[in-house]
Amino acid sequence: MNEELWKLLQKAKKDAALRRKIWETQQKADPTLALCELATELDCPVTAGQIYAEGEGYLSDLYRSVEGGAADPRPSWGDVDGLFFAALESMEQEMQK
Repeated sequence: MNEELWKLLQKAKKDAALRRKIWETQQKADPTLALCELATELDCPVTAGQIYAEGEGYLSDLYRSVEGGAADPRPSWGDVDGLFFAALESMEQEMQK
């Protein structure tokens, strides 16, 4: 996960209001951009380009490891922000125990 998103996740662990704001970004017209804007406001600067590049890099590495290299464009950019929200959800579930 992106280092800045990891920092945001750690901040959210201590702040229920922040967790709500993070979840609200998924309802925006551009959820990735909204998440990046919120993270940047909270001194965890990250751009949508960084998130997409990280996801694309992961998928390219994965593809290269099993197929010898990507000869065609990948159908998606990975799901770095999806992994972030999965981690947030898991964290919330652990906190409820």
